[in-house]
Amino acid sequence: MSSVTKTLALLAYFSPSRPEIGLSQLCRLAKRDKATTYRHLQALEDAGFIEQNATTKLYRLGPALLQLAQVRELTVPQKVGAEAALAALSDATGETAHVTVLSGSTVYPLASHESQLHGTRAIMDVQTFPLHATASGLCALAFGPDTLFDIAVSKMESYTANTVTTPVELRKIVARIADTGFGYANRSYEDEIQGVSAPIFDQSGQYAGAVSVACVATRFTPELEQIIKQKLVAASRDITRSWGGVLPSSIEASWTRSLSHPHTLENAS
Repeated sequence: MSSVTKTLALLAYFSPSRPEIGLSQLCRLAKRDKATTYRHLQALEDAGFIEQNATTKLYRLGPALLQLAQVRELTVPQKVGAEAALAALSDATGETAHVTVLSGSTVYPLASHESQLHGTRAIMDVQTFPLHATASGLCALAFGPDTLFDIAVSKMESYTANTVTTPVELRKIVARIADTGFGYANRSYEDEIQGVSAPIFDQSGQYAGAVSVACVATRFTPELEQIIKQKLVAASRDITRSWGGVLPSSIEASWTRSLSHPHTLENAS
């Protein structure tokens, strides 16, 4: 690891829960000696990436990052930041990949990419995604604000024979998704489609949306499910990083368990 990389890596230790850090604490976090850490901090301070609180003498993120963040947001909006990952996901799975975003209590489509491998494929012509019946919506229930559950229960329209129709059933499905790290929709919105989703987080540290694969049900196999989940993990990491977010360690742990112990989708999920 180069000196520049080590210097910039110190920025990752700042967070909403740890906005200010002292030299000694940063040495412990980074597992570096005090002289080296101080030298790196001085370089970051000179560039405006960090500053020292005059009262507490602790370090915090500096104003130069605001300018960089604004340039990033203006030049690489969310849709652009997701497109490359979607194309790779669709090509790897042979199915339609798409990204949704959560705005308030509504899940909206942001971008999609259709594989050309098969003549028959899922087409994303949905204006909004029901919380209780789609992989994207269920992902929002599992990883988004708690208030979404009551909203979902109030709008439990039945779309297919597999659509969940009771709060008890929905709570069980959401709990399973929270445990596995993947949202599932087994022909619960469209009879011909099975969906799998993974959560995405943005710079706020909160749930921002989901990246999903919509698979033609007749092609869905345990082997393809495992491939989809592996590729979803990579896509979620890429998009979350592009959106300035960090994936919670609990999500990463859930994915590790899920991929180590593969299982097929359950009906009505």
